[in-house]
This record gives sequence, structure tokens and C-alpha cells, in this order.
Amino acid sequence: MSSSNKALLPLALAALGVVYGDIGTSPLYAFKEAMAGHHVISPTPDHVFAVLSALFWAMTLIISIKYVLVVLDFDNEGEGGVLALTALAQRVSRSAGAVSATVVALGVFAAALFYGDAVITPAISVLSAVEGIGVAAPELSGWVVPITVVILTLLFMIQRRGTAFVGRYFGPITTLWFLTLAVLGLASIVETPEILWSLDPRYAIQFALGEPGSAFLMLSAVFLVLTGGEALYADMGHFGKTPIRLAWYGLVCPALVLNYFGQGALVLRDPSAVTNPFYLLSPEWFLPVLIGLATAATAIASQAVISGAFSITMQASRLGFLPRFRVLHTSDSEKGQIYIPAMNWMMWASVLVLVMEFGSSSNLAAAYGIAVCAAMMIDTALCAFVVTHRKTRRLWLLLGLGLFLVVEALFFGGNLTKFSSGGWMPTLLGLVLFVALTTWKRGSAMVAEQQKALDIPISAFLEGPAPDVPRVPGNAVYLCANLDLVPTALFHNLKHFKVMHERNVFLHVYTEEVPYVSNEKRLSIHDAGDGMYLVAVRYGFRQEPDIPAALALPAAESLDLDPMLTTFFVARSQVVEGPGGLPSWRRALFAWMTRQSEGAAATFRLPPNQVVEVGTQVVL
Repeated sequence: MSSSNKALLPLALAALGVVYGDIGTSPLYAFKEAMAGHHVISPTPDHVFAVLSALFWAMTLIISIKYVLVVLDFDNEGEGGVLALTALAQRVSRSAGAVSATVVALGVFAAALFYGDAVITPAISVLSAVEGIGVAAPELSGWVVPITVVILTLLFMIQRRGTAFVGRYFGPITTLWFLTLAVLGLASIVETPEILWSLDPRYAIQFALGEPGSAFLMLSAVFLVLTGGEALYADMGHFGKTPIRLAWYGLVCPALVLNYFGQGALVLRDPSAVTNPFYLLSPEWFLPVLIGLATAATAIASQAVISGAFSITMQASRLGFLPRFRVLHTSDSEKGQIYIPAMNWMMWASVLVLVMEFGSSSNLAAAYGIAVCAAMMIDTALCAFVVTHRKTRRLWLLLGLGLFLVVEALFFGGNLTKFSSGGWMPTLLGLVLFVALTTWKRGSAMVAEQQKALDIPISAFLEGPAPDVPRVPGNAVYLCANLDLVPTALFHNLKHFKVMHERNVFLHVYTEEVPYVSNEKRLSIHDAGDGMYLVAVRYGFRQEPDIPAALALPAAESLDLDPMLTTFFVARSQVVEGPGGLPSWRRALFAWMTRQSEGAAATFRLPPNQVVEVGTQVVL
């Protein structure tokens, strides 16, 4: 076996635990909800065939073809997720400002909706597994919610150990889970092989034509087999597209199909099994083991969206849609493996509220689908936009993406029927987060505009006569929001202290629209004379800035900065009330978000005992 193949298999195994946990636990509740959920249809053979046919072809079109085969190719230098796709789409639409703004708005809205998925998935997955206790021992049903709360708390506690740690231990468990799904399903299919006729799409089409109302309502339940597609794409940067494809086509997809069809075969033999066809597939002696394995698998399922939420959060922060968060990189070799403490514990609190409020997987299923489906449709639209700027394979890709969009629109319509039953909750969460994301972006732009109006152009400062102020020994590094303007911190330094350092570096950190920037391209230095330097430091949106490390690179030798004689000056803005372009409620939201932002010193890893912070007030 070649060295590349040796590396590929462990990555595919780890991807099973991190990427496919979400979609891999859908058999616990998807088929049951389609047959016996909020929109009950009788478990007749025709209905069973129709549901399985719709389920199989939906998974084939949206997951096997759209996401795994097509969308994974729309990466931004190896990174996936809707914000990476948005950055890619924005880059190809530079010539059209209005189009570019629309593209960004769509991408940000999809990212906001993704958080709705990220809090529902852990709740519904773990609840559906623990509910197996009620099948094995009905007298213990009252313990389902407390046990779920404990499991979810433990899951969020181990996040700080990182994706590699989680994937290392979760991968083998998830492999065992998928093999169990396949064996249970295959054993049932062998008893009732006629269930395989459900592979014929005509069963779903005939049901839709004969009972259009029931078929439309059924779509919202069938869609549950697709949840996890967006998380699959968002987690691509952790493992790469090839291991993800290998895991899907080699194990995940066959195991899921076998289990769904096995559940259908069971219901054909015993229609009363529709109450919980997954657990009733199991022999009685194996049921306690299956409950334990399902509980472990659903805890793992939550990992896919948790990891995806971390990735989306960091990308949003780097692109200017969220304030700075404390980001911990959990791997020395994989820069994309991160942990965001603030996001982790906010998600934990949200998930527990959902578990205690809804109380069962069936109730949560009513809230599931609208936000996820809308995010999927935006993924498709953004991919189509990128394709229109390609020179090859445009027609076939656009036709395929158009077909996906039509199918997803049907699912979206079906999911809208669940709006009043709980679907409003993730939709509202997405709208609130969209307002927060756009408020931060707009407020930050207004702060920059106001600072630009008040600050002195750097060209006039450098080309004019040298300031008649004393020079003190040492080096000063001023962090600038804009290299065209005199740093606010220097302006106040001159105003109040009337001194300058012998060597002054005006430094600006650029976040590029690519995931990573190499060390060779990290620094751009311009010697402006008289001890003044303009320095641009560039990072990808998936990288964590480290200014001292950048200034220690060989390219920075011309600056001659002695770390022990260098002071870093940063400015922090405080928003105060006043007339401005933002409504009062939005201004208050921006001010609150500003207070939650991590300081520049921590963000850029500046040595704490060498930082001077200058506060300024900004009126919005």
C-alpha cells in the first residue's frame, strides 16, 4: 500500500466520527417520523414503498451526488462551509458591487441558519437514542431527559481536547455503529426481500400523484435523512474531500440504505412496529447493547455540527461579521482544528434549553428542517453563481444544480408546514443571528469611516516636516485599522505625551479571502524614512494571527526590532450614544457586541507586559 493510501484510511476513519455522525444517526427517527410522526400516514405496503423510494432518491440526489460528488469540489483552497463558498463567490463577482453584496448577504444568512441546525442536532440525536430506554424498560422513561442532559454536558466538556482527539476515539465507535446498522437492516431485508422494489422511483411518483396532500406533508419527515449535509461540507477542511468521499461511498451510504430498507421490511411484516422501527429491528438480547451504541453514536453525531459551528464562527470573525473570539488551535499539524470556548458553552446552554423544553425527539423533529433546508438551497444557489463564471462544464453543472434546487424547494415547502409546531424556533434564531452578523459588519464599517474622517493621512504625516517632539529610545509598533491613516494610538501619544520612539512601525493585519497564507507571503515592509516603517501582515481567514511570530520572520530583519525594547500600542473604541446612521436598538446591539470582543492584545498574541492600550470614544 502506498504512503498516500496509508494516510487516507486513518483520515477516512476519523471522518466517520466527526463528519458523518449527524447524518449517520438519522435512522433513529427519520423513517419513524415519516410514517408515524406529526403527519401520520397509514403503514400500508404502498405507503411504505413510497416513503422508502422518496427517502432513497432524496439521499442519492442531495447527499451522494450534490454534496459528496459536486459541492465538495467548490472548496476555497481546501476549506468548505457556506462562508468559504461565499468568499469564493464574492471573489468571482468583484466587477459587480450589487451582485457581490447580494452574494455576501445570502452566505451570511445561510451561516446564521446553520447555527439553528447546530443546536437542534445534538438535542434530537441524543434524545432519540436515549428514548430506547423506554422500549427496553418503560418504567425508566422518566429518566430520558436527565440522562440526555448528562451526556450532552460531557460531550461539550471534551471539546477542548480537539477534533483529532474526538475523531481518534469516535471513528472506531462510528464504524461499529454503521456496521451494526447494515447488519440489522440486511437481516430484516433477507426476511422480506420484496422491500427492495422501493428502489424504483415510480412508487414515490405514484404516491405524489395519487395523494398529493399526504406526499407534500411527508416531505418534511423524509428531509430528516438529509440533515448533516451542510455539516459535512463545513467540516471538509478538517479531513479533505477524498477521505470524506471514501467514507461515504464505502460504508456510510450502504449502511444507511440497508437500515432504512430493513425498517421498511419490518413494518411490512408488522405494521405496529411503526412506533419505533429502529429499535424493534433488534433482537431482544441485543437491545441494551444497541441502546448504548446508539447513545454513543448520537453523542458523536453532535460532533459534526459542533465542529462545523466552530469553523463557521472563526470564518465569520475573520471576515468581519463577528467580534474577535478566543480561538484555541487544538492541533500542531492541522490548523483547521480549533476550539472556541465562548461558542462551545453558548451552544451547550441552547441545546439543554431545547431538550428540556421539547422533551422528546418527535417534538424536536417538528422544529427541524426549515433552517437546514434554506441553508442547503443557498449552498446550491452560490455554487450555481460560481459555475456561471467558469469556462468549462458550465451547462451540465447548471442543469444539475437546477435539479437540486427544485428538489430542495419541494422539501422547503414541505417543512414550512411545521412552522407553527416548532419550525419557527430555528428560523427565528437564524434571523436574530443574521441581524447580529450584519449589525457588526455595518457598525465596524461606520467606525472605520468615522476614524478615517478624524485621522490624519499617513502620507501627509510622513512627507511633511518631522514632528518637533523628542525621541525616546526603543521601538513602537502601532496596530492600524488602515495603513493610509495615522494610527489613533500615535495621534493620542503625540497629543498627550508629546514624544515618539526612535523606531516606529505602523502595522496592519489583513485577512485574505483564502484559508491560508504562507510565511513567505506573510510580510510586506515599506521603509518610509526617519525611523518610520509601514508593515502589512497577511493571514488566511482560517489562521490565527501571531504578530510577534510574524515580526520574528527573516523577512522582518530590516526592522531590527529587539523584542525586549519593543512596545505595542493598540486603540480600543468605546461606542457612545449620539446621532448616527444606526437605529438606537442596533447601536446598542453593536455596543454590546463590542464589549464582548476579545482585545487586540489577546487576538494578535501580543506580550501582555509590552502593550499600551489607548481608549477612544466613537459616536454612532
